[in-house]
Amino acid sequence: MSNQSKLAELASTGVTKAELGTLDGVAATLVAAELNILDGVTATAAEINILDTVTTTAGELNLIDGGTARGTTAVADGDGVLVNDAGTMRMTTVETLATYMGTKITGGSMVYLASSGVIDDAANAAFTQFDATKYDHYQFWFQNVIPVTDNVQLHGFTSSDGGSSYDAGSSDYRTHSVGDGTRVAFGLLGSGLGNIGSASGEMGCNSIITVASPHLATFTTVNGDGGSIVAANATTFGSAFYAAGFTRRSAADVDAIKFAFSSGNIESGEIVMYGIANGT
Repeated sequence: MSNQSKLAELASTGVTKAELGTLDGVAATLVAAELNILDGVTATAAEINILDTVTTTAGELNLIDGGTARGTTAVADGDGVLVNDAGTMRMTTVETLATYMGTKITGGSMVYLASSGVIDDAANAAFTQFDATKYDHYQFWFQNVIPVTDNVQLHGFTSSDGGSSYDAGSSDYRTHSVGDGTRVAFGLLGSGLGNIGSASGEMGCNSIITVASPHLATFTTVNGDGGSIVAANATTFGSAFYAAGFTRRSAADVDAIKFAFSSGNIESGEIVMYGIANGT
């Protein structure tokens, strides 16, 4: 084909001088093979322009490639999770995911709710995470809860106003207990039992305390479901098995509880709260 024919063919394409000018500065290494990569591309200018503001790196794109590599980055509040929302990819927070997963917990499952953390000379340990829409019952796991003062009782106080106030009178509860001899760890509000030691070798209270159906606005019962203590006068009694608790004398929707010793602070230990999921 003559040069004149080539020029005529180029003119027939409708390409303007300005459009040809965009090729000015194209690397000299551009060859036919590189141009042929575009052969068959059907993307429109609008579709290609979608990439104009993309800042994703190749490494970031490769994270969704389906590889098996796993990182160890800790998950924390505020982190995001990519989900397919009915065909649209969206980013959501891990808190939103946790809330959703919570709704899928089946009835009867034990769910972690809160911890006192490591107690360091605190007057009491209070828990207000009651939620009748999710949980029927609650358990509190005591781990080496030791009093500052030797030879004291463990008390529980219930609240019907979310922890703003607690019923704390000896006439507010009726206690009950069964134990090894007279040593009962969960002696509550004047039971006269359950003296817990703080001397060397006395490891405090290790137990499970259950609050049954507090939302029913009846006479809520709180029970120590068995456990052991190394009590006051440990050289005489050693460890003791116990079962003890109390019942409220007035009906109420209980939605908080706090634990304290009959005298002095809680020296150390930890209390963890769990909810027993309802069937709704």
